[in-house]
Amino acid sequence: MTAATAVADRPATDAAVAANLTFIVRQDEKPYFLSSALTGGAPEVHFKTEQHQVPVRSMRGMAADVDREGFELMRTPSAVKDFYDPDEVADVYEWEVVSLLKQRFGASEVYIFDHTRRSDGGEGARNPDGLRGPATRVHCDYTDKSGPQRAKDAMGEAAYDAAVQRGARIMQVNVWRPISDTPVQRAPLALAAATSVPKADLIATDQRFPDRTGEIYQLAYGPGHDWYYAPLMERDEVILIKGWDSLDDGRAKYTPHGAFELPDQDPAAPPRESIETRTFLVVEPA
Repeated sequence: MTAATAVADRPATDAAVAANLTFIVRQDEKPYFLSSALTGGAPEVHFKTEQHQVPVRSMRGMAADVDREGFELMRTPSAVKDFYDPDEVADVYEWEVVSLLKQRFGASEVYIFDHTRRSDGGEGARNPDGLRGPATRVHCDYTDKSGPQRAKDAMGEAAYDAAVQRGARIMQVNVWRPISDTPVQRAPLALAAATSVPKADLIATDQRFPDRTGEIYQLAYGPGHDWYYAPLMERDEVILIKGWDSLDDGRAKYTPHGAFELPDQDPAAPPRESIETRTFLVVEPA
């Protein structure tokens, strides 16, 4: 893997696109859904959603930062030939991801706990727990409750407790990468700048798995949300997405995101295929 560059080196696209994003409808009871791992297919949703058309601007050239906006775009080529090959992902890609995140954040430890492939073609992309399509409801992957618990699960409780006791910072970061040979022309990922999302718009939602119940934030619509995407994203680019942070000092802690259909999207264009790698990082105190 060659050295990553902090911002992809193609010019910004100034014009925003009009996107229909899917938001949760606020309700009195705590919402929940059955995960793909439980249903074996599409998630089974037990709450109402609504669509709102919002402007989504290009993040190219804006120098977004994980600690400010909650996301950033980087160019970092991969030596992986087949992202559907679990052995190649484990032997090659995991080393690349660990190296990237240690370089970017100065992390002492990187714990990889999941790879999810998605496709908007056919029934979805193959994964050990079933087929996955793009996640179209805008959401954040973790909450104040589930972030620390998932860190304990991924790191081991002893390692988590030791990191907390020595004052280390623990972050959950997703590495999102297209994996086809053509630029993304369908179902790109929209991300809301964390600074534009009030906490009151984040709705805690149970996510039920075969062996546990997790919790994520679904996003309720707010007119002040600022949305961005990376036009024509390529295989050698990644978006880093902040999912949770043990620090609570005003920097980005959660990043709402979800896939959307481009207004001029060509149904004959190649499907969007991607892999998201979920990680926890430990950053030692200065």
